[in-house]
Amino acid sequence: MVIKRTINKEAVRNMPKAAFTGKIHVVDTPLEAEKAVASLERYSLLGIDSETRPSFTKGKLYKVALLQISSEKDCFLFRLNLTGLIPPIISLLENPSITKIGLSLRDDFAMLHRRAPFKQQACIELQEYVRMFGIQDKSLQKIYGILFGRKISKSQRLTNWEAEELTDPQKVYAATDAWACLNIYNKLQELKATGNYELAPEEEKPEEKEEDIQVIMPNANYQPL
Repeated sequence: MVIKRTINKEAVRNMPKAAFTGKIHVVDTPLEAEKAVASLERYSLLGIDSETRPSFTKGKLYKVALLQISSEKDCFLFRLNLTGLIPPIISLLENPSITKIGLSLRDDFAMLHRRAPFKQQACIELQEYVRMFGIQDKSLQKIYGILFGRKISKSQRLTNWEAEELTDPQKVYAATDAWACLNIYNKLQELKATGNYELAPEEEKPEEKEEDIQVIMPNANYQPL
């Protein structure tokens, strides 16, 4: 397999979609959370991600609403806005025998720590892990596209994750993100074990012509993001 160092958005846009096809379990009570954790504790590797209700009001922030934890065949969606970050979930995050794989984990855990204190253990950050394979991109979409030739849809990212009921597209989106992290790690482990890969030559960037370079000056009302 030839691994590209980076891939552009247009290439990803034209790829067929990838989606989790296993069983999705919505967890919205403490009792269900306890049972879900007992099921997940059977695995040594899990994909992890989180979702937070977007805020469209300056200064208003919401706490993380959803924690997705996935095996290859089952994904559990913990609705933290309903259950809180309770001890069974914390015990899973702190379990040193279960490796949790995610992307931008620092951000995910920063949000989770706003709900309850805990010390996460046995976590692998994909943005760092992919570097040993020569992959320079850091987004889930691009990394997945490089390794599988499929795109992860982001169409549900800015939806309401605190809605009374999650829609089917929301459930699939959330499950796919967590499962994709696990899928990426498993693929890289396979390539590492077999050595059946090579890094594509670095592509030369086209030189910019002077007339192609545009300088945009901020107006008086401009505010940096």
